Amino acid sequence: MGAVAIGMKDFQQTVEKGGIVLVDWWAPWCGPCRSFAPTYEEVAEANPDVVFAKVNTDEEQELAGAFQIRSIPTLMVFRDKVLLFAQAGALPKSVLEELLAKVRALDMEAVRAEIAKSEGANPQPG
Repeated sequence: MGAVAIGMKDFQQTVEKGGIVLVDWWAPWCGPCRSFAPTYEEVAEANPDVVFAKVNTDEEQELAGAFQIRSIPTLMVFRDKVLLFAQAGALPKSVLEELLAKVRALDMEAVRAEIAKSEGANPQPG
């Protein structure tokens, strides 16, 4: 399927529909973003069961601000509505594929239990 451009209007819907969603935060003027784009597209084509999204930070400044994007490219990985990975910098193809394999292998029930446990240990003041 390849990568799809998303923005404020469809970001939440894309992430919340479940499954694995990778988000590449980029800008047209960014050299590392442009050099990472073919790798991202190639891995996207090879993994049609995963949503590969791209957010243009120039056009979506409010959304980028909401996610505190300070450096581009930044890659985020969501699975079943849970943010599992966020890192600035372009990844080599082998590392991107390895990351995807690790995300696929995760036991999401265990991840949710760990999140609940850590939130329970640090209750928010009310």
